[in-house]
Amino acid sequence: MEPRVREACPDDAAGIVRILNPIIEAGTFTVLDTPFSVEAERRFIESFPARGIFHVVEERADGRLLGFQDVSPFAEYTRAFDHVGVIGTFVDLSHRRQGIAGRLFRATFEAARLKGYEKFFTFIRADNPAALATYRRHGFEVIGTARRQARMKHGYVDEILVEAFL
Repeated sequence: MEPRVREACPDDAAGIVRILNPIIEAGTFTVLDTPFSVEAERRFIESFPARGIFHVVEERADGRLLGFQDVSPFAEYTRAFDHVGVIGTFVDLSHRRQGIAGRLFRATFEAARLKGYEKFFTFIRADNPAALATYRRHGFEVIGTARRQARMKHGYVDEILVEAFL
C-alpha cells in the first residue's frame, strides 16, 4: 500500500520530532541546531499560519510518518509578499530516495495554488548536494549564495537560495 500525503495535525508532533531530531543531530542536512520537544512541535503546529501549508507523508499500514513539508508566508507585515512562501522539506533518514519528497512537492504545489501562492523560495546548505538536487528536480532554480550564512559548531556554512514559480 502506497503512503499518503495529508495535512499535519497537532497529534503528528511526536512523529515529526522523530524525523526532525535525527536530521538536526546529524549536523549536515539543516542549519537547525537544537532538537525539538514534542510539546514545542505541537505548539508550532497549533499556531501555524492560516495561509500556511503543512503536509506529512504517512505510511498507510501503521500510521508512521515518513516525511513532512511546510510552507509559511514570506512576510505578513505587508500584502506585497502574499504570493511568496518559504518552503522546508524533511524526509526520514531511513526513507530517503524513495519518492517521499516528490509526493510532498506535488501535494504542496497543488495546495499552494489554491491559497494564492505563485512562488516559493528556500535556503539549502551548500554542503548538501542531495537536497539541492531534490529541489532542482522539482523546478527550483539557484538564484544566489549567501556566504557564511550559518555559524555551525564546526564553522560557517554557505547557503544556496533557490526559488520556483508555480
